[in-house]
Amino acid sequence: MLVQTTSDSKTFLANRATGHIGLSVVAVDRITRRARVDEHGSLRARFPNTHNGALEAVIVNTGGGMTGGDRFTIDMDVGEGAHLVAGTAAAEKIYRSTGPAADMDVRLKIALGGRLAWLPQETILFDRARLSRRIDVNVAEGGSLVMAEGVVFGRTAMGEALVEGSFTDRWRVRLGGKLVYADTARLDGGIAAQLEKRAVAHGGIAVATVLVVPGGDAALEQVRGLGETFAGDVGISAWNGIAVARLVANDGAALRRDLMAVLAALGTTVPRLWLQ
Repeated sequence: MLVQTTSDSKTFLANRATGHIGLSVVAVDRITRRARVDEHGSLRARFPNTHNGALEAVIVNTGGGMTGGDRFTIDMDVGEGAHLVAGTAAAEKIYRSTGPAADMDVRLKIALGGRLAWLPQETILFDRARLSRRIDVNVAEGGSLVMAEGVVFGRTAMGEALVEGSFTDRWRVRLGGKLVYADTARLDGGIAAQLEKRAVAHGGIAVATVLVVPGGDAALEQVRGLGETFAGDVGISAWNGIAVARLVANDGAALRRDLMAVLAALGTTVPRLWLQ
């Protein structure tokens, strides 16, 4: 029996990837510009040209994925009147871990009149992957947010099924300093068996949440108006000045199609990298 020593543990941790992006944007003559960009470790931010007054930020993980013990943090601050669209260059892949979870912290702040569309591509979990993610959002009165996060448990198209693993996803959203949305999801151990349950995903392996702040009856009508066109199951509700849509699909491709349809109904255009 092999027992990992303290020295082995320190070596393991020393070889884990870390990454940080700190980004602040401001509006100058109705054009959104970068005020501060901090990059550390394996995370980078790139800014393709746009022509609509918004700034687009593309997050790149130069490590090509995450595994146990990796730690990433992202801080984004959208100033008054600024408009930022943030996404990722590719789907984030979470690989098998033999020890601790990969750790991801996302902190988003939107000022009065600021607009943020947080639209990363899907997170893909491989068999025995372990991921702990925390998302904290502060939206000032008069600010707005559209956020979409998708998770795919395994890649059936590649013959890669996720049987076991660990996934913890904690969201906290404040509007005008008041907590309006708190959600924690956790799947641990036999994830495939849990997803089979009707009350969880009814056999689906791809899930997503879309959050709209502020959101109300108009958002409900726009999404529900799509009727039977979805490939998977989609539901949307509104309360506390926000709207939340939940999506479940049988694979990542179907989830992406449904996500794009929901976002289009909400008047949000996905980043160009989603279409490549």
